[in-house]
Amino acid sequence: MAYYFASDVHLGLSYRDEDPRERERLFVAWLDAIEADCEGLFLAGDIFDFWFEYRRVVPKGFARTLGRLAAFCDQGIPVHFFVGNHDLWIGDYFATEIGMTVHTTPEVFELYGKRIFVAHGDGLGKSGDWKYTVLRRIFHCRWLRRVAAAGLHPNTMMRFGRWWSSHNRHGRTEGVAHVFRGEEEPIVRFARVYAADHPETDYLVCGHIHTPIIHRLGSRCEVVILGEWIERPAYARLSQTTEGDGVRMELVAWPTGGSL
Repeated sequence: MAYYFASDVHLGLSYRDEDPRERERLFVAWLDAIEADCEGLFLAGDIFDFWFEYRRVVPKGFARTLGRLAAFCDQGIPVHFFVGNHDLWIGDYFATEIGMTVHTTPEVFELYGKRIFVAHGDGLGKSGDWKYTVLRRIFHCRWLRRVAAAGLHPNTMMRFGRWWSSHNRHGRTEGVAHVFRGEEEPIVRFARVYAADHPETDYLVCGHIHTPIIHRLGSRCEVVILGEWIERPAYARLSQTTEGDGVRMELVAWPTGGSL
């Protein structure tokens, strides 16, 4: 049995003219593969490349993904959905129709005796970046969301959202992967401060920066960054073992299953 973590799948994104349905099929195949031994599933943001939910209208597509997640919930497997910076404009659909627990802020969980901080990662460690902070507050503004929902037809909003989500990726020769900067990463800076204030923390699990890596902060705490599913699909698995302290956190490539 194990707990599973994934982020930055970006369902719906057409990247370099690929069919976005292929990424969804890959993600659904992963859900099929982990279902038998999954004790809990943590989706740490940006599962959808863009999501804007009206009171009675939700985005077209993603039927296979939503159906599989609903099946997890129907079987009593907890599914935790953390809002990312691409799929932040959600309503109650995921909770009431699918059965997921939706988190708009970081949360701490006790799993196999380990304390695990989970968040998407957007905004962590960037308190001094005022431009980023202002932009983030604009997109998280409930008033702006209500105005957009009241004044814009769903077709218009979806066209705008998909353009906004993908315009900065097209034409990039280096791909979508981020070069990990170690101690200079805002998420790592945040993690060091958080771990100092909460020394009982074992793992800080985040997405957002598209780099699959486990970065050790000290003798106890590790930062687990989940990577992305656009070019190099990966996920994290927390399981019990007979070695060491009896718990193992690992990053795994999909679909090969090899450790990263």
